[in-house]
Amino acid sequence: MSPTRSVRYVVLAEASPGLLPRLLQPLAKRDLTPDSLQARRDGELMRVELLLHAAPAEMVPLVAGNLGQVVGVLEVALHPATARIAA
Repeated sequence: MSPTRSVRYVVLAEASPGLLPRLLQPLAKRDLTPDSLQARRDGELMRVELLLHAAPAEMVPLVAGNLGQVVGVLEVALHPATARIAA
């Protein structure tokens, strides 16, 4: 069994109706389900946090790269899941 790690992806993107399903696709294609998803719109932008408590360690950077390729995404940050990101 491969090692796992808890991770929080924080995504800043242009607000659009199809954004959230597009952000879930990189997880779904790797058979991963987020433990938590939080999205907040601020004008023309959205800030989305995806929390995974036990992501396979080798997939963490791959998912981050895929999230960065989603149409409308401006920035992807990776944080340990234990660190709460301020709103």
